[in-house]
Amino acid sequence: MQISVVIPTYNRAHTVSRAIDSVLQQTATPLEILVVDDGSTDSTDSMLRKRYGSAIQLHCRQHNTGVSAARNYAVSQSRGDWIAFLDSDDEWLPRKLESQIIQLQQTPHSLCHTNEIWIRNGVRVNPMKKHAKQGGRVFQRSLDMCVISPSSVVLEKSVFTAAGGFDETLPACEDYDLWLKITAQDPVLYLEAPLLVKYGGHEDQLSRKYWGMDRFRVQALHNLLESGNLSVQQRELVCRVLLKKLRILRKGADKHANTALLAYCDQLHATVQQTADSTTTVPRL
Repeated sequence: MQISVVIPTYNRAHTVSRAIDSVLQQTATPLEILVVDDGSTDSTDSMLRKRYGSAIQLHCRQHNTGVSAARNYAVSQSRGDWIAFLDSDDEWLPRKLESQIIQLQQTPHSLCHTNEIWIRNGVRVNPMKKHAKQGGRVFQRSLDMCVISPSSVVLEKSVFTAAGGFDETLPACEDYDLWLKITAQDPVLYLEAPLLVKYGGHEDQLSRKYWGMDRFRVQALHNLLESGNLSVQQRELVCRVLLKKLRILRKGADKHANTALLAYCDQLHATVQQTADSTTTVPRL
């Protein structure tokens, strides 16, 4: 296995070095480290050049076009047959890659993810039950919310490419979208050991930048429904979750008198309900 590590970053000179150092400290050395600076205006560029130099096989700057475009570009330039993603505010524990390589060799899968440690505002916290990770056929569990952390994933490059990569039209929930496309087709391998430290609570997280994150999940679910790549049972599951999310989203739009969003919800609800009525026994919501 030749693993290319992909690290997108934007204005995180204060944390990206922690992420890169955690890759350099791995007991299994990856083929390359690819860092894409998504148009940072802080000292990220100069810090990376001065501190790491040739330790980073690709260090490029692009206009601020978002994390999906940054990841996709890095993957397009990668030489490995496997991709490991790492967000610039997270870090790996030293045996992360080694543990995944060993398990993938013993039990071949196209995607492997791991358990994680959560740090919020400098304090370790326990994830809620709904955030619990697991392996196998996780498509149904993945519909309501994202249950795979990008920073924990080692993914076969050919599978990433076949799925179309990260959707660059989604400002957020791009990982939710990609994992749905992949888990609809394949089971995943899961390591119970926490091999990733995820840091949260800071102001530049996408979950804080965008209100109503279900807007993007609705878009992802609708795209998936229209893809033609689902079984009848999967289409029924997607319809159920999509109709539920549209009902919740519409309540929020009504509360804030967002007429454009109300119209969007009503139009899409009618379309999805029609699809549900023609192919499944999904009840009207």
